[in-house]
Amino acid sequence: MDTQQISAPSRAPSAGVVHINIRLTDGYSIISNRLSQHRDMSLLAIGLGTHIQSLPAGRRIGVKALAAIFPESEARIAAALRELEHHGFLRRTRERVRGGRVATRTESYNHPEAAARRAEAGARAGAVATSARVIDPAPAPVRVPEREPAPAPVPVPASEPPVAREPDPVPRLVPSPAAPKPPPPPLPFPRRPSAPLFDEAARLLAGLQVSAPLFALSEVDVERLTPGVAAWLERGVRPDAVRVALTDDPPVPLRHPAKLLRHRLIALLPPPVPAAVPVVPLQNCDDCDRAFRSPVPGCCGECRDVRAYADDEPCLLGA
Repeated sequence: MDTQQISAPSRAPSAGVVHINIRLTDGYSIISNRLSQHRDMSLLAIGLGTHIQSLPAGRRIGVKALAAIFPESEARIAAALRELEHHGFLRRTRERVRGGRVATRTESYNHPEAAARRAEAGARAGAVATSARVIDPAPAPVRVPEREPAPAPVPVPASEPPVAREPDPVPRLVPSPAAPKPPPPPLPFPRRPSAPLFDEAARLLAGLQVSAPLFALSEVDVERLTPGVAAWLERGVRPDAVRVALTDDPPVPLRHPAKLLRHRLIALLPPPVPAAVPVVPLQNCDDCDRAFRSPVPGCCGECRDVRAYADDEPCLLGA
């Protein structure tokens, strides 16, 4: 008795969509991924284009006809039709029909690029056929020249065989394994280092394993990474925010936690805190007792002008 072969079921993905497909025999349409997965169109335009390509030829797809079927407004449907027309999936032209009326002809394309290439090739073929049909109305008689005797063969001196030329070397785009690697970027360092700042950074690194057990560091790793964490703290980042930025979403498995922390300290370094604009205090003018802003007490601008004017022209004030 033959042994029944049992094939293992295919493993479903652990995340994302899982397709449960049933083989269709009727009531389906073939839609190109160029439309269903278009990255530059809205979902409304993609859905409307899918609906249009599933319709039989001759069905009306005007704005009012579509608004009578779907809950979207006429304005949104018109915008989606313009998107489809902009990306080449629809083409609307005005044509004159019987009775002198003008009607709109709508063409739906499932492959706009291939349709454009086919139309261009047809236009070129039509132009060639048109030029070939042009006939001269009075063709000139063709005279057949008399055959001249063939010239005697001239001996050709023997020449050296051609030398094969080596092809030009193709430039190497990928560096060879023996090429020297660029040095890694330096670790950030605080502009104003201090002992309390370094102590706080070292305590933060040593305590990472409490909230994130994967980031258990050695004493040497803590000493090497302390200046980078101190630079973050100097730029106004709170310790909790530093801890989350360094340990959030680690790769699995995490083989080198110190290298990952060094990379994140360099790549995710926040910008320095802008310098605070000094606030000029308010002062009371010694002459008019009005408030004005100045780093030192004294007179306001108007009173200073009066004093300067009095010092320059004393005769005018005494007139």
